[in-house]
Parts: sequence; structure tokens; C-alpha cells
Amino acid sequence: MSKISAAITAVGAYVPDYVLTNQILETMVDTNDEWITTRTGIKERRILKGEGKGTSYLAIKAAQDLINKKGLDPKDIELVIVATATPDMKAASTAAFTASEIGAVNAFSFDMDAACSSFLYGMSVAAGFIESGKYKKVLLIGADKMSSLINYKDRATCIIFGDGGGAVLFEPNNEGLGLQDEYLRSDGTGREFLQATYGGSLHPITHEAIDEGGQYAYQEGRSVFKNAVFNMADATMKVMERNGLTKEDIAWLTAHQANKRIIDATAERMGLEPEKVMMNIQKYGNTTSATLPLLLHDYESQLKKGDNIIFAAFGGGFNWGAIYLKWAYN
Repeated sequence: MSKISAAITAVGAYVPDYVLTNQILETMVDTNDEWITTRTGIKERRILKGEGKGTSYLAIKAAQDLINKKGLDPKDIELVIVATATPDMKAASTAAFTASEIGAVNAFSFDMDAACSSFLYGMSVAAGFIESGKYKKVLLIGADKMSSLINYKDRATCIIFGDGGGAVLFEPNNEGLGLQDEYLRSDGTGREFLQATYGGSLHPITHEAIDEGGQYAYQEGRSVFKNAVFNMADATMKVMERNGLTKEDIAWLTAHQANKRIIDATAERMGLEPEKVMMNIQKYGNTTSATLPLLLHDYESQLKKGDNIIFAAFGGGFNWGAIYLKWAYN
């Protein structure tokens, strides 16, 4: 009996209609299009507007897109994982609500938070459930409403983040396709450099905290950039070396879209030509947990069965890693 591997068999995505351009940001904070583009590669980002719309709205829309494209009966889904750093609520699961709203009434569900590495870690978890033989259909969604954490008077963060959602379906494969290997790491000593301080158990929300803007995301850009460049590149190289892969073997680099310079540095370390690097940061900015599935959605028509894809991410915490996957369909 051949070994069961976990393959991605469908992709879906959703981004909000409202486009926040660099030109609009110029009217909100002391910045300009050239400064943003040169330092980040971002031209615009999508923002979810409307009363009562949280991360679950993005997750549901992305899941429904996948379900419609695949012709999937939601009742056949056995597990729903929502990778997110911006859950709808404390305690109440965003994944549970998402599963109910899409009609996945036979699925169990849970949220996963590893900041910008949430979807990457989720791929490992989803694959593990498939490889165990216990489940045959696992829906992994990456979704974040980062605009809910952003202070639009802080030019260090408001130029970077956007909102969006993406989804993939993992199913068993007996052809040796799907997830092949992973290198996942974390370092808790880096949490002070990228976080939203207030709202957790260590620093509950108070009137004073809100007055000081403590509920908003904060990052020390230089430290995050330095760690991201080194660790993303290091993780991808370790996965390549462990599996005897050369740059010629790699069809695509699918890297977290935080900063174009970080992505370029990772690709350069791997020796990859620009045409092998998935890139959509210019359109969406950093959508945190949604960046990897949004890339797959945007490049899906170019992917071929058997393509070797290296996924890489780095996020607050710090959390980072790389995954080697063979694409399963044309």
C-alpha cells in the first residue's frame, strides 16, 4: 500500500472591494507613493468596510469561492481550520462560525494563530490530519482583517497591511504529490518587536490603554526586517538541502508577502530567477495569514501537476519556516 500524502486539490480567495492606494495614504499620514513603493513594493491594499464584518466574513467568502469552483458538498468537509491573527472574538471560535455559515455541518473546527506564519503552520497541521488516514477533506483558510488592528496615523504600520482571505482543500494523494517536507521554527524572545500589546491576558484593555492606542499593532521595523530576511532564507535553504533540491528543481517560491525586499532576498539566496517568484504584494500589501493562499489563487492557472513549490513565511512571535510541496493538479 502506497504512503498517503496530503495534497492541495482546490483553491479559493476573497479580497474586499475597497482599494486603499498609496495616493490615498498620502492624504492621511506623512508619506508618499515613492517612499512606500521603494521600501515595501506595495502600491495598494484592500480594506474590509461595513458594519458587522470581521475576519469570518473574509474566511466565509474565500471558502465559498473554493466550494463553488470545486463543486464540493460542504457536508463532506471533515475539518475546518482558520489561520488568523485577528479572530472575530476572544474565546468564540472564528473557525466554528465559518464552518456553520458555509454548511460544513459535519466538520469540527479550530483557529490557529502564529501571526504571519499561521497559514504555513496550518499547512503542516492539515497535512498531518490527512496523513493519519483519519480524515479525507480538510479545509484550511487563511484570513485576516488587519485594518481592525491598524492605527491609520502610524505610517510605520498603516502602509503595510491589508485585509483578505484565501482557502485550500487538502485531500489524500497516492501518487507522491502534496506536502513533502517542512522546517518550522519559533523564537519567543522576539515577541516584543511585533505585536498588539493590549487585549490579551497580560495587558487587558483599559480606558487608559485605548487612550494611548495600545490596542493597535506595533512593530520595530529594523529588527523584524533583519530577522525575517535571515530566517526565511535560512529555512528555504534547509528544506532544499535536506531534499537534494537545486534551483533548477524549483518551479515556484511562494513566500509571505510582507516586504518585497525580504522576498527578493530569499529568492536570491535560493538562486531563483524573478519569474519563479510569486508576487502580489503590490496589489494587496501584507494580508498576514491570507498571503500564501492568495498567491496560490492568483497563480493557480500557471501551476502544473508535479511542480515543486517552496512555501516560506515569517511572523511575529517570532514564528517562521518553509514547506516543500508538489502540486497535485493542472
